[in-house]
Amino acid sequence: MLSGSRGWLRKLSPTVYAVILVAALVGTLAVKVRFRGVFACPASYGAAAYLSDCNAANYGDYDHGAFWFGLEPEASRAAAEANVLFIGNSRLQFALSTPQTTEWFTRNAISFYLLGFSHSETVAYMAPVLRKIDPRASVYVIHVDRFFDSRISPPTAQLQQERDIGARYREKQVWQSLHKPVCGALPLLCGNQLGIYRTRANGTWRTAGARPQAKAPVSDGAPTNVDRWPEYVSIAKKFVGELRTRRQCVLLTLVPTVDTKRAEAQEIANALGLPLIAPQVDGLKTFDGSHLEPASAARWSAAFLEAAGPIIQDCAANRPSSASNDHDPGSNGS
Repeated sequence: MLSGSRGWLRKLSPTVYAVILVAALVGTLAVKVRFRGVFACPASYGAAAYLSDCNAANYGDYDHGAFWFGLEPEASRAAAEANVLFIGNSRLQFALSTPQTTEWFTRNAISFYLLGFSHSETVAYMAPVLRKIDPRASVYVIHVDRFFDSRISPPTAQLQQERDIGARYREKQVWQSLHKPVCGALPLLCGNQLGIYRTRANGTWRTAGARPQAKAPVSDGAPTNVDRWPEYVSIAKKFVGELRTRRQCVLLTLVPTVDTKRAEAQEIANALGLPLIAPQVDGLKTFDGSHLEPASAARWSAAFLEAAGPIIQDCAANRPSSASNDHDPGSNGS
């Protein structure tokens, strides 16, 4: 049977053979892009967002490279100019990407930006990114969720070590320019994998596509890695000491999750002499065992802003004319 098929192929003219070959290659590429690339996710860009992450094997993260290489200048500029800058991981992003957050800052006429990243990101990525965007915030809100750690996430390792990584992120950017009009006009051509979209103006996230529904209640966990807490404190002192704002305008927070590291966060806050504003709200749940589900995020973000609001308002109203840090000598851990 196989030899017969080969004989049939040999009888084809070179042109027909080339057409069949090209069609097969195009078909293979189409299947790969549809099921493993950006077209595995739906398009939910709206007018002012980009695809931060598509849960497909051959696409994944775009957000890290977007800020590292300046591929989204509007987003980088908004983060740089925000009066209040939130930094941390994806738990922070899901917890504060709520109507309550946007409404509070709009009502108080204060600009903000959520600069959190996936992959449990740490200072290893955030410190160089802040140097790249050169923020002028008067208030920093830092999510103390194993953020002050020397661990390097997979995206950060790629950015630091792989020579062609810039080209790969730019390729992802190009794919978005195709994904947006095609999937917007013909949604049936695209999949339903989870996609996360970042609003350029304020950094808030929204999702499209299938999201896990294994709800789990939040809880406080037993202390872990206690022997490394002094290291976390040292890293925290250095990072906070380099922020160009008044010390009383640096706030720490902790979004509740399953096995929340509350004792660790409080220890770091105490060592830094900074407030830990981490309201404990009854009945909160995660949608995936890690991130707050929408109703819980709405309640927690409202509670956080109620507690932190007076400090944020005071610091925003007294924004220094020049970027400076009035920390005491030695506050950077030296």
